Amino acid sequence: MSGEAFIDASLFMGMHSSDDRIRRSCKRFFVERLETGAVMSLEQVGRCDDLVWGFPREVQDAYYPFMDVLHTDMKIDRIGYADADLALAAAPGQELTGLPVTDRLTLAMVLNRGARLHTVNPRLVGRAGLPLDPLPEDAESVFPPELEQLYQDSLVLSVAPDDV
Repeated sequence: MSGEAFIDASLFMGMHSSDDRIRRSCKRFFVERLETGAVMSLEQVGRCDDLVWGFPREVQDAYYPFMDVLHTDMKIDRIGYADADLALAAAPGQELTGLPVTDRLTLAMVLNRGARLHTVNPRLVGRAGLPLDPLPEDAESVFPPELEQLYQDSLVLSVAPDDV
């Protein structure tokens, strides 16, 4: 998996950020990666669901068709942690110290696979020494027509930048 693009819940849910700059950048990442795919930990997938489940049922019903089709059309490898990821996340004296456990686990997974993480997580962006890739410019991109319509319908779900 070396060189794969890893993503986290902040990037996925960033497509629904109330900050239009973040929303456009995150959406553009997925539009550009629709054919090539990405990798996401099972925990990060669950974090997305946990966030969405906090919204009223009618918002969830508008959001989930987009998410379902995107997860089908885009190759997103959902993987679990390996023992080496747990060990690195718990290791003292390295660049992950001081971060919440979920962030350390995600970064350990990325580091152990020689990959890069695409994120808008405010705890990680701008922190030195992490294997992060910048997001594409924030110009609006569009999905193929059917997926774009589902995306537009899903925008009833709006997430504050600090909540993604």
